[in-house]
Amino acid sequence: MFVTPAFAQTGAAPTGMDFVSSFIPIILLIAIFWFLIFRPQQKRMKQHKAMLEAIKRGDTVVTSGGIVGKVTKVVENEDLELEVAQGVKVKVVRSMIADVRTKSEPVNDNA
Repeated sequence: MFVTPAFAQTGAAPTGMDFVSSFIPIILLIAIFWFLIFRPQQKRMKQHKAMLEAIKRGDTVVTSGGIVGKVTKVVENEDLELEVAQGVKVKVVRSMIADVRTKSEPVNDNA
């Protein structure tokens, strides 16, 4: 009485338009995720990479562990030497720098 025939029992094959319209919400969700989550994250990663490449001697930096120090020497391309207190120097991997607090003026070694 209140039962209608199931859609699959009608014998009609789904048309191409039904197939495409069923994927439109999924495509919209992917587009929303791309513009709201993935794209801004990639932009932040590029900015962080540029910040890490621009670190030079004399900059005050914060490590990902929360240690604040002044860059005294760029040991290699990957390592930095930080002075965290007077006479206390720590070797840190460049990728573990979270923030550059103050940029220094270029250091003149000839003076």
